[in-house]
Amino acid sequence: MREAVWKEYELIDTSCGERLERWGDKILIRPDPQIIWNTEKRNPLWKNAHARYHRSKTGGGSWEVYKKLPQVWNVSYHDIVFGVKPMGFKHTGIFPEQAINWDFVMNKIRSSGRQLNVLNLFAYTGGATLACLKAGARVCHVDASKGMVQWAKENAVLSSVADRPVRWIVDDCLKFVQREIRRGNRYDGIIMDPPSYGRGPGGEVWKLEEQLFSLVTECCQLLDENSAFFILNSYTTGLSPSVMKYLLGVTLQKKLGGEVSADEIGLKATDTGIVLPCGSTAIWEK
Repeated sequence: MREAVWKEYELIDTSCGERLERWGDKILIRPDPQIIWNTEKRNPLWKNAHARYHRSKTGGGSWEVYKKLPQVWNVSYHDIVFGVKPMGFKHTGIFPEQAINWDFVMNKIRSSGRQLNVLNLFAYTGGATLACLKAGARVCHVDASKGMVQWAKENAVLSSVADRPVRWIVDDCLKFVQREIRRGNRYDGIIMDPPSYGRGPGGEVWKLEEQLFSLVTECCQLLDENSAFFILNSYTTGLSPSVMKYLLGVTLQKKLGGEVSADEIGLKATDTGIVLPCGSTAIWEK
């Protein structure tokens, strides 16, 4: 399993369906369905957190705040800076396990010897976008949520890359890809972090298992023999690393050659040393 290494984020402990986490100097407790063990909660921070997210039996949930929290505070990964805030559905604006993939794209871009043109689909608050910009790439950032794209722009300002070559696009990702194909545009790298389920800006319904093969197939047309990488992330438990590896093998590798790898990604709990699975990543690269 590949794991990310942070200084300003820490997975401290896991028990009873919850994560105990440090975000900068703030301690949050969030639910996680993977944590099916009920181990003893020895760390005193379990009883001294700033806030805890409680799921509702009817869907969604809410934050219970124990200590005063700022509306937004900053957390850094190396020189990439994010504005963090507790949101609905337990999120904070960062998936910290993705840092392992930010390292990969930065290394790939810096070692290419040229300025790569990268497409970031389902780009959320811009972690991968910021990493690519820091490494010297041109980036097209696409997400269906206007609010998420605005948040990504704010993170770009915090990370001092707002003046780098980036396009911010609010659109349905599949429709955008299809338009790029018609325009004859090509990319050197594509990063795709699709949700298991979601809606586009026009109410379009997205179901990962039903639409992923078509989207990857369409994306193949945006890559050519000079392209460097394609990253596919999934948080859907039904899509194992082996399934994702095969998917990229019969699409990208069949067309462009290269190599395909896949693995779980996770976060190591400092109190116990276990690595908590946080999804899967498949990578095609030349």
